[in-house]
Amino acid sequence: MAEKIYTIPVNDAFNSGCECPLCKLYTDLERESIDFTMGPSYMEDDNRAVTDKMWFCPTHVRMLYAEKNRLGLALMMNTHTNKVIKDLREAVSKGHGTKSGLFSKAGKSAVGTYIDNLEESCFICDRINKIFPRYIDTIFHMWKNDKDFIPKFKESKGFCTYHFGILYDEAPNKLKGKQLDEFTDALVKVYFDNIERVNGDVSWFIDKYDYRNNDAPWKNSKDALPRGIIKSSHTIIE
Repeated sequence: MAEKIYTIPVNDAFNSGCECPLCKLYTDLERESIDFTMGPSYMEDDNRAVTDKMWFCPTHVRMLYAEKNRLGLALMMNTHTNKVIKDLREAVSKGHGTKSGLFSKAGKSAVGTYIDNLEESCFICDRINKIFPRYIDTIFHMWKNDKDFIPKFKESKGFCTYHFGILYDEAPNKLKGKQLDEFTDALVKVYFDNIERVNGDVSWFIDKYDYRNNDAPWKNSKDALPRGIIKSSHTIIE
């Protein structure tokens, strides 16, 4: 099947040799979202209105702070904080009652409800969560329609536990009959073969700290820890 614009990121991730192509897709998308947020778009009124409302989770605000565009972050923070002050003044005017209303929900004051909603929102997480499911759909589309993708999938280094679970549970919604069985068999094999491979490397990494193994070769264990972190925590350490 000829590459389409929506299959290119998936093929690139599977070609990367990463311990989890879906972690690679997520990390690349996160990076693109950071660049989008801190690029010229932060000056656009519609984007600023969304960031004013949603702001960022702790992980992504730390990533934004690490960027060079401190002025852009300061501008977004300033207008976001102005909105929070205005909204919380209105919420405080409602008192400590927990009656449902424009801001409040059962068991919470308007203040508590507003802050809970703010803590649960993130402009970058929201952008990622709208795009990432399309990558999952594309994997199943390629399994059904791209004969070159199946061996690439089977020969990959598998997936982290988290993304293995997503693919396993989503498979019956995307595939039926023989295709479902073949995909599930391939997924299970590639997951267990590779998580056991990496865990074996981690075991040898540990054993190398035993003085009796001082002169033994490292084999494939020097980078076992960051690879193991991908498998166990769906996090790429760079």
